[in-house]
Amino acid sequence: MASAVSFARPVQAINVKSASFSALRKDNVAFRMQSAPLRSVYCSAKKETVDKVCEIVKSQLALQPGTEVCGSSKFTDLGADSLDTVEIVMGLEEAFGITVEESSAQAIATVEDAADLIDSLVVA
Repeated sequence: MASAVSFARPVQAINVKSASFSALRKDNVAFRMQSAPLRSVYCSAKKETVDKVCEIVKSQLALQPGTEVCGSSKFTDLGADSLDTVEIVMGLEEAFGITVEESSAQAIATVEDAADLIDSLVVA
């Protein structure tokens, strides 16, 4: 059973609780703002998938030992160019026994993107 893992930083949201409008004057609008609780975005991919993708990315990019790679890591931030990204996708296809369509491959920018796509293809 997969558990949700958060790779995103919490963000502060604003909740507009009420607004009042004057029928006579259109320029007299009042809003009362109130802070809302912090929210997190969750990665739907399995932790095992994310971990395996991280290892494949480290290997394909020949990253130095100790280089941190996590779900939110962008391939470009790790030094990957478009050819490196193609090689990463090929490595993922081989490791997971899947075929990634070109349009889907172009949408992969982070480890999390790749893991989500892999999990959706493995289930399908």
